[in-house]
Amino acid sequence: MEKFTFAYVPKSVEELKALPESDMDSPYKSAALAMLVLCNYKNDVEGTYSMLDFLKGPEPLNPYEKKFLRDRLRDKEYKPFSFFEGANVDNDYTPTLPLTIVISETPYSFREDNWATLYIKSGGADSPRPIKFRRKPSTNQWFVNEIQCLSDIRTPKSSDPWA
Repeated sequence: MEKFTFAYVPKSVEELKALPESDMDSPYKSAALAMLVLCNYKNDVEGTYSMLDFLKGPEPLNPYEKKFLRDRLRDKEYKPFSFFEGANVDNDYTPTLPLTIVISETPYSFREDNWATLYIKSGGADSPRPIKFRRKPSTNQWFVNEIQCLSDIRTPKSSDPWA
C-alpha cells in the first residue's frame, strides 16, 4: 500500500510532468497520477486525454478507450474524486485538500512479469476498484493499460432523489 498527496490537479501534460511521480518508476505512482488526471475530465476532456496518452506510454488512448471514458464519466464527473480521501456520498465526493489517495495491492497484483493490477478504494463503493499497468523494461516505467475502476458508485446525496 502506498499513499500519495497532491496540491493540485494538473491541467496539462507539462503540469503533469512537473510532478515527482511522473517518472512512473512504480505502478503505484502511475495509478495515483491516472486518478488525479481523471479529475480534470470535467474541465477539459481533450487535455485529460493528452495527459492519459502520456500515462499510457507507447500505446495512446484509442477511440474505444475514449468512448469508454466518455460513457463512464458523462454526468458522473464526480467519480474520479471519489477515490481521494475525504470524498463520500454525503459531501458529493468532495475530497479533503491536499488531495490524498491510497493505492493498494493484493497477493495477485504482480502475478505476471511486467504487469500489475492495483486497487483504489472509492468513497462510493464497498470494495476497491482495479486499474491495470504494464512495465516497459527498457525504461522501467509503468504505464496505464486499463482503467477498470470507473464502474458506477453510489449517487451523490445532492443528486439522489431517494436520499
